[in-house]
Amino acid sequence: MSAGVGRMQAGAGGARSGETRGERYRRAEAKWWNHFDLEPTEEFIEIESPSTRLRVLEIGDGPPVVFVHGTAGAAPVWAPLVKELSGFRCLLLDRPGWGLSSPLDYSQGDYGSLSTALMRQVLDFLGLDRAHIIGGSIGNVWALRLAEAYPELVPGVVLIGGGPLTPAIPVPKIVRVIASPLGAVMLRLPEKPGRVRAILRGNGDGESLDAGRMEEFIEWRVALGRDTDSMLGERSMIRTIVDWRRGSFRPGLVFEDADLAALEVPTLMIYGASDPAGSVEIWQRFTEALPRASLRVVESAGHMPWFYDPAGIGRDVDRFLRSKGRSG
Repeated sequence: MSAGVGRMQAGAGGARSGETRGERYRRAEAKWWNHFDLEPTEEFIEIESPSTRLRVLEIGDGPPVVFVHGTAGAAPVWAPLVKELSGFRCLLLDRPGWGLSSPLDYSQGDYGSLSTALMRQVLDFLGLDRAHIIGGSIGNVWALRLAEAYPELVPGVVLIGGGPLTPAIPVPKIVRVIASPLGAVMLRLPEKPGRVRAILRGNGDGESLDAGRMEEFIEWRVALGRDTDSMLGERSMIRTIVDWRRGSFRPGLVFEDADLAALEVPTLMIYGASDPAGSVEIWQRFTEALPRASLRVVESAGHMPWFYDPAGIGRDVDRFLRSKGRSG
């Protein structure tokens, strides 16, 4: 691993003379990590097939846990939860095109196969013969597809927030807009705090926002949108998995009942009751279709419930991971 990234130039926001976009982003990211008194190290992984270069941030020691984020933000989005997980080696992936990872041509194959191939190579590169996987939103697809293809590698899976896992989930409105021609224009506009706040409220995270738990997150998230090409890369991905005219996911992304019934890997799903991606009833049916799954509903939380109750969710995740045996 390289030197820690969490203490780099953690000064106030705003542009500095001669600073590149990448330098501005790293400074904002460092300030976000410093808010939690965390100092991750980073490593870049060269993936041959499909070809891309991925960044992995690492915090802590112990059984390895690989985190895969959703569209809310890159690897640092997990900081409030990671702060609560002592005794684990937390490995946080910037998905292709996000943060400081290179983009990926998702037209090379179906989404499930591509994400599985990438995850398998990440584990191989890191020298892991087993690792727990935590997903958020569409990162849930990455977690479950790896567990489906290589159950011997995954002692436990944690799914946080709703995601495109079942045909019962409609395409979120913001995702449909991003996939449309309007999205190409919208994503080239400068990122602003007001737009981030509006998206958070639309995702059901208004209580976390109103309680003041997300102000530092918003500052980092604005820098991510302004100083990296993350959302342009995400739009490229979204257009391969979403039919924006019909408002539906393309075939092959979600899990059918037969797929779920064959997934024997222990799974914990954590869902905020205010999350618009599904409903408590949908995720109850989903987890009941999995042979070894349980559902925890967090009242008043939204799409990112670890912001609403980081300590409580940290305890649940810690208990689940420790109960599922050895990884690494």
